[in-house]
Amino acid sequence: MSDGCGCPADQAETLERATLRALLAINATMFVVELGLGLWAESTGLIADGLDMLADAAVYAIALWAVGRSAGLQRGAARASGWLQLLLGLGVLAEVVRRAILGSEPISLAMMGVGGLALAANLACIGLLHKHREGGIHLRASWIFTANDAIANLGVIASGLIVLATGSHWPDLVIGAAISAIVVRGGLRILREADEEERARAGEDTCGSGCGDACASEAPAAPEPEAPAACGSGCGCGEKAETHG
Repeated sequence: MSDGCGCPADQAETLERATLRALLAINATMFVVELGLGLWAESTGLIADGLDMLADAAVYAIALWAVGRSAGLQRGAARASGWLQLLLGLGVLAEVVRRAILGSEPISLAMMGVGGLALAANLACIGLLHKHREGGIHLRASWIFTANDAIANLGVIASGLIVLATGSHWPDLVIGAAISAIVVRGGLRILREADEEERARAGEDTCGSGCGDACASEAPAAPEPEAPAACGSGCGCGEKAETHG
């Protein structure tokens, strides 16, 4: 079995591919919608969330490529996803700084409406990924990023409400910076998990066949055989000896 679905390996891989294709389609579509409407609405939060959708679409494409491949290639795919998340997170932060300097007038109703649509899309993705959340490292990466996205969507909706109430653009910039931090943290987390899994696999390989005395010394010593009981008084040895004599 290749993941947590309880299926045979070949059936699980087919299910993984179908799930990842659906996730890729959802995130690629939402990237176009959020980026386009974010630019129109001058919302840093929507632009940041749209770029996050692009990162997730790339993550799903990489994960799709990794299905059925070796654990080493899956870890490599997860690392590529993590580094991509880091780069896009820093790109979002640069956009926040640019708009803080040049100014912006975000449209709050667009922020809330598109944020709600993105939240619905990510909840659908979470539902698709739920059965795979304990699968390979490439699928766990997808689960982490999608859960982070849902949190970011709630932030966009909340910032839209604050912009509507206050007329200030700063809540939009704050949520844009927060999304950047979430993306960067998610990237660092999956890179850390990939490293931990590689170290664990290396430890298993080291303590495999031909590991030498280092592993043997860690194994519990076999119990020593018990010595035969001494032939003391009342043991009947003397009587047996006389009988055979």
